[in-house]
Amino acid sequence: MTMKASSRRVDGVTILDLSGRITLGEGSVVLRDQIRDLLGKGEKKLLLNLGDVTYIDSSGIGELVSAFTTVRNQGGELKLLNLTKKVHDLLQITKLYTVFDVKDDEASAVKAFAR
Repeated sequence: MTMKASSRRVDGVTILDLSGRITLGEGSVVLRDQIRDLLGKGEKKLLLNLGDVTYIDSSGIGELVSAFTTVRNQGGELKLLNLTKKVHDLLQITKLYTVFDVKDDEASAVKAFAR
């Protein structure tokens, strides 16, 4: 199963709904291209909805970190939303849970950008 991504806007925040697997190859390329595309359009508030992401490998983790760094370097913010238990545990194990701003519900995540 390949990764799919669609974006939508809520109160000035661009939400990327991701589904499938973020893995070496196509999954991480899709994510990278989406982030680059959104930054190119001047989108600075990005929320990655990972609710339908079933699996992330080490390459996918690298891509999330890379996306986070790229967005921050361009003066933007990137937050994560709706982590599955598997993805949550993975971020805990890799100690990245403290790096990312992780939210459980969309409304509070969107509000968190307003500050």
